[in-house]
Amino acid sequence: MGCGIASHLSNAGVEVILMDLVTPTGNDRSAIARNAVERLLKSSPPAFMHRDNATLITPANLQDDLHLLAQVDWIAEAVVERIDVKRALYRTINAHRRPGTFVSSNTSTLPLSMLVKEMPDAFRGDFCITHFFNPVRYMRLLEIVAGEHTRAEVIDALTQFCDINLGKGVVGCRDTPGFLGNRVGVFALQVGLIEAQAQGLSVEDADAIMGRPMGLPKTGLFGLYDLIGIDLMLDVVNSLQLPLPADDAFHDVACGIAAVGALAQRGDTGNKSGAGFYRTRTHNGEALREAVDLQTTQYRLARRPRPAAALAGEDHGLRALITHPDPGGRFAWRVLARTLSYAASLIPEISNTPMAIDEAMKLGYSWNQGPFEMIDELGPAWFRAQLIADGLPVPNILDAIGDGSFYRVDSTRIDDQGNGIVQFDSGAGYVPVTRAQGVVRLSDLKRTRQRLLGNEAASLWDIGDGVACLEFHSKANALLPQSMETLAQAIDFASTERRALLIHNDAAHFSVGFNLDFALACIRNKRWSALDDALRGFQSTCVACARASIPVIAAPSGLGLGGGFEVLLHCDALQVHSNITLGLVEPLVGLVPSGGGCKELLHRWSVHANDVDSAQQAAIVTFDLIAKARTAVSPAEAGPLRLMRCHDRVSMNRDRLLVDGKAFALELAKSYVPRATPQFIGLGDAGRATMETILQDFVDKGIAQAHDMTVSRQLAHVLCGGDAMRGATVTEQQMLDLERAAFITLAHTEQTRARIEHMLNSGRALRN
Repeated sequence: MGCGIASHLSNAGVEVILMDLVTPTGNDRSAIARNAVERLLKSSPPAFMHRDNATLITPANLQDDLHLLAQVDWIAEAVVERIDVKRALYRTINAHRRPGTFVSSNTSTLPLSMLVKEMPDAFRGDFCITHFFNPVRYMRLLEIVAGEHTRAEVIDALTQFCDINLGKGVVGCRDTPGFLGNRVGVFALQVGLIEAQAQGLSVEDADAIMGRPMGLPKTGLFGLYDLIGIDLMLDVVNSLQLPLPADDAFHDVACGIAAVGALAQRGDTGNKSGAGFYRTRTHNGEALREAVDLQTTQYRLARRPRPAAALAGEDHGLRALITHPDPGGRFAWRVLARTLSYAASLIPEISNTPMAIDEAMKLGYSWNQGPFEMIDELGPAWFRAQLIADGLPVPNILDAIGDGSFYRVDSTRIDDQGNGIVQFDSGAGYVPVTRAQGVVRLSDLKRTRQRLLGNEAASLWDIGDGVACLEFHSKANALLPQSMETLAQAIDFASTERRALLIHNDAAHFSVGFNLDFALACIRNKRWSALDDALRGFQSTCVACARASIPVIAAPSGLGLGGGFEVLLHCDALQVHSNITLGLVEPLVGLVPSGGGCKELLHRWSVHANDVDSAQQAAIVTFDLIAKARTAVSPAEAGPLRLMRCHDRVSMNRDRLLVDGKAFALELAKSYVPRATPQFIGLGDAGRATMETILQDFVDKGIAQAHDMTVSRQLAHVLCGGDAMRGATVTEQQMLDLERAAFITLAHTEQTRARIEHMLNSGRALRN
């Protein structure tokens, strides 16, 4: 964890000293810390937003370099979870730090009061717990625990820094076992293990249900166990169990199931060992995915299940999931009933209000909804009745809520940020939901405002100050014709009724691209005109973004790929989250970008090209980027590839995207002038020949397969301006027509159809 904290601090531009034990042998006494930085550079997913950030980390050791502690503002300890080791380290730290330097521990199991029990008052005043979640760059939750003697200035300063500079969702916690996230999250995982075995489900069926249908990560239950590490989960469960009172319900699930211990004992500890509940082995040159049988703990071929309960949940919500009559529905009910009621029983022990617990689960465990938001969706009174019917205990707070809900809108309490949501406080009734200044979620605003226009795929909202916000909300925000229809309407509306348009959503991803299910249906039914019309509409809407009379700004997070990135390419500016992933990835499914992506990326590389030779160099760079489906996984990587421009901006905290993006849009609106229509230079046969040479090099290096050649030749035809003579002017519309024709041509091939089908079925690219 110390390495992860260090790397993410460097992502924020902070100089870091990474201090570890002295290396017992060799001349480099700080080799342990230095090797840790090397491992960070090789980590997947990448810990650094850019490799150069590693230069901000200075490797050091705990014997020779203690004097360096006097130079720092914050000392974040993340050593082994042993109180004797931590206390000894604190004595050493206190002897070398400046008075007033903040000191924090990353512990999630040891009480703060015990950690500083032997330390002087001055140290206690500067000390708190900062519990990061792993991987630090990607997991948004930071739990901060103040002690009895901790100075308010310490908590305030760390909260602001970690929110704005590190992008964390900071949740204040009481000094109770497991704090908020792990107290509920680990309980949920343990219940899942027990109920999967009790209901006779396979690991695949359990994961298919205890994943997206519940609004949980797609890894599911057993996949998450493998990701965390089975041996580590055993340690976490044990450390959490020890300090809990004897009557806590966690003790009923701490034992888990026998398969966990059996796998750990034979060394199958998850992804890090290559085998856990799942593994992949090669047989006759083919990669085979296998899963453990929970009864025998032996491996068998894994299936790709689609339990009826999971399908019902995805289509119709939580009630449909947990009331489904098959074993999957019973499993879902038992998991949610026990988990949600356990979370509710922890009020007021760990929090007086539901929001802190809900935020912890959404930010730390990537749940779409927190437990109390789930209860509200089900209906608290209905949920209470079902608990009684199933013989499960009813938490006191459900009795207190009665026919009410944990959250509701109170129109008399709308604050200056447009938020009028109140939450139930166990001691004070309903109190306002408050967020840090500058943190506004679209989901909050939507509860107090009427939709301006929209359909099942997208909606337009008024977010105040003359700015409208267009939100995509299809599955994974894959863009349908209806999505682009609403965007086109939003541009027309905002151009006359508002000062600016912001494109933003609260979902995990901005957009994964053009809807492949729609494309595949057109291909299978040979509806080529419908496909061409959809592409034509997509292109015209993207061009409308670029030509609008008002600024069109996008504030994306997560994935902005394929068609989603083509929308971003046409916006006047971007306010992106620091963990954005951007790129034109259409070749992975046997297609070329056809929403204006080819012409717009080519324009960025050729904007200063003033002759055919410089235009050809720009086209070659663009060809390389698109043909290889290159992506950037941070703004720092996107800039050099011109996937972002120098005037685009970054928000470290994704909860600040809406406010930051809105402010950016209003800033541009003051003196906005729409950009000019681009023109291009045809490259003719000579340009295509150069790209053919590059393509042959791809083949020689094993980068390209047979169908990659077909796709890339279509891409080269587009980027060279089609049949235009070398040096001839090629208009924007001609480029768009070339893109669309290339897409339709490739869609006719069996190889592209196979790639699309494989991507939809497996989530992975097919090399054919």
